[in-house]
Amino acid sequence: MAPNIHSSTLAEEETANYTTQKEMTSLTSEMHSVIPLKPSVKDYAWGIRGMDSRVARYALENKAVDEVDPDTPYAELWIGTHPKGPSMLGDGRSLAEAAGGELPFLFKVLSAGKALSIQAHPDKKGAERLHKENREAYGDDNHKPEMAIALTPFEAMCGFRRLEEVAVLLKKHREFAACISEEAKLAVFLSSNEESQTEALQKLFTSFMNCPREKSEHNLQLLLIRLQAEQSQLHPHPHDEPAWERKCGRAIIRLAAQFPGDPGAMAPLFLNYLLMAPGESFFMAANEPHAYVAGEILECMACSDNVVRAGLTPKFKDVDNLVNMLTYTMGGPSIDAGSPTMEDPRILRYTPPVPEFEVIVVTVGPGESISLKNPGVPSIMIVLEGAGKLDGVLLRPGRTYFWPEESSYLDFYVAETRKGPLKFAVAHKNLNIERPTSYKKEYTSQAGSRLISAPSSPLPYLGLNGGSSFPALTMPALTPPNLNHKESTDKTQNA
Repeated sequence: MAPNIHSSTLAEEETANYTTQKEMTSLTSEMHSVIPLKPSVKDYAWGIRGMDSRVARYALENKAVDEVDPDTPYAELWIGTHPKGPSMLGDGRSLAEAAGGELPFLFKVLSAGKALSIQAHPDKKGAERLHKENREAYGDDNHKPEMAIALTPFEAMCGFRRLEEVAVLLKKHREFAACISEEAKLAVFLSSNEESQTEALQKLFTSFMNCPREKSEHNLQLLLIRLQAEQSQLHPHPHDEPAWERKCGRAIIRLAAQFPGDPGAMAPLFLNYLLMAPGESFFMAANEPHAYVAGEILECMACSDNVVRAGLTPKFKDVDNLVNMLTYTMGGPSIDAGSPTMEDPRILRYTPPVPEFEVIVVTVGPGESISLKNPGVPSIMIVLEGAGKLDGVLLRPGRTYFWPEESSYLDFYVAETRKGPLKFAVAHKNLNIERPTSYKKEYTSQAGSRLISAPSSPLPYLGLNGGSSFPALTMPALTPPNLNHKESTDKTQNA
């Protein structure tokens, strides 16, 4: 019979499972280094219901909710000082009081069961204007650059597709083309330089968003009928249809099922569709279109809640402002898997090119320990998975803490008997802005574009260097097809 190993430790951890909020308050004096927090919980229609949601489980662990309702779509966990969802300490103080003021960033956990809206976030000047014009819809005057780090396989639409791809999809899907004006289609097929491509993208998106609702809904239904028939019966040979085109069709069917009758379901025809693995991240600058589709992520952003929406949502849609604010650059965000630090490769750094925030993710295996030096600025910590000890106190998934700038080192330890590692994340003001790991750059399109460029400066978002160290290979103008999509078009293409 095997001996009862570490029975006292197991009993201690079992007792810790039932820690009350009052006991959490008392931990503050015991830990000295970090202070337990109670974050704010948001439920939106796109969230994941009940205990399937990481947000719900984390909220329950932090006593942010007394119980989890199996019917409620728990969507976001806010950890920060934003007035719409301030985090609180166990003694009744707000995080802003404990930190000596507002934090420049907002740390979130998102659980997306279905797609979020097609949206973009304004830059600082735009946010000030929107806040002044419509305080109800835009509650603050700050910009909102953001970074997403995948906790599960994560799907998102980010940035405009290259015009080569859009041209292919216009020719292939006559229902989509019917929602675009003749002028915009000509601009797409005739564009040959950066200026004309930007203008073509703007005309395309503006035309689609302003297409009469009855017309776009009718063509969406026609498109769905054809796509569903192809998926279930026709099955084109894999060599006849590239993988990116098949994925595009499947995404449209899926979005249309979530938002019946919403023409925004056709967004995969003009936005890049990304699938990220856990640990991968991307940065979204201001004025870039995107829509998260499914999965769970860590999200860190400047402290703002400004969102300009235009589709796939029952919320307020501001089409005119969204159309006018976008940059209309092609290509999606660079995918960043984190940069191991020189001090310890178990520490991954996710650093965007903005001053408000950066995130580190730390993994400590069974039988290992690690000490973290205080970064010297107010920080937020959240336990992502596994269990371990911090200064002798048990850590569990979902628990969140405030790490004051004047506190000491944090000493973490994971017992050898554990079956898996402890993983946690820390967010604070950006201390490595000169060494970003994430930035927006143009990249090879999903259809295999030959236009490739990369920024010569690590700070393109700040406008310190707008040049490129690699000359772009010019792409010849595409020959415009018969835009009426008659049979002669197919015969010409097959010739």
